[in-house]
Amino acid sequence: MAIQTSVSHDQGQYVHANGIDIHYIDLGHGQPLLALNNGMVSTNPVWEGHPAAYGSHLTTLAEHFRVIAPDMRGSGKTRHPGGPITYEVLADDVVALVEALGLERPLVCGFSDGGQLASIVGIRDPGSVRAIVNHAGYDLFNPNAKSMAVARQTFGGSANASEPDAEIIAKLLDHPQMRSMFELMKADHDTAQGEGHWIAVVAQAFPRITRFCGYSFDDLARLTPPTLILVGDRDFFCSVEEAASAYRALPDGELAVLPNTGHVITPAAIQHALEFFERQLLA
Repeated sequence: MAIQTSVSHDQGQYVHANGIDIHYIDLGHGQPLLALNNGMVSTNPVWEGHPAAYGSHLTTLAEHFRVIAPDMRGSGKTRHPGGPITYEVLADDVVALVEALGLERPLVCGFSDGGQLASIVGIRDPGSVRAIVNHAGYDLFNPNAKSMAVARQTFGGSANASEPDAEIIAKLLDHPQMRSMFELMKADHDTAQGEGHWIAVVAQAFPRITRFCGYSFDDLARLTPPTLILVGDRDFFCSVEEAASAYRALPDGELAVLPNTGHVITPAAIQHALEFFERQLLA
């Protein structure tokens, strides 16, 4: 299969897995690699160039591997029939996607929410994946993670909020620092699934990103596939100290800290992931 040199609207495909039709991009050839975005981001080309999305990096990854990048349940073109979208539901989606596509123990990389999901897949079903890169997606293994309070404040209006507030979410389109992110979410999700769906995406994610996921750093001892914990030294959500805790818990782990880097996907992060995966395949 020839490597695609760009990502366009007509490259998307669907596969029925875990009771839903999952939309995904399939690029490159060779060893399969799942690229899991933050659950509020999708494969829509509007995300290309955004530092919180894999969109700009898929062709680089596809020069080395067959890259499968799905839209998470409820996001982009993957519809969700309703109810909270928990990590357990998403992990079942990933395993079902692997089975439906006939992938044999794929590599998995995930950023932020996608990194947390990649690790939970490995904890729950370690035989389903070959190796994992968790890029800035381990904060929620800390039951007292500050990112949960930040998410409750941002999407619920209070650090103690127990439910999302649609009016507060809608006002994020006017937030001076966050506007660009949520304008892209609106352009992405509303185009794919109807006016106002971007607010539903946030609301469905609220329980997942504002409450302890039920898996702690201790549970990473069950994550037997080789795993790289990757983080920027200036990441607001995922601290270097927590990265060290996650790394020390892993049976077969590596740790990489990117200098002068925040909560973003950079070419250096992609290069670290590629080198890690290539080492695992050689081993």
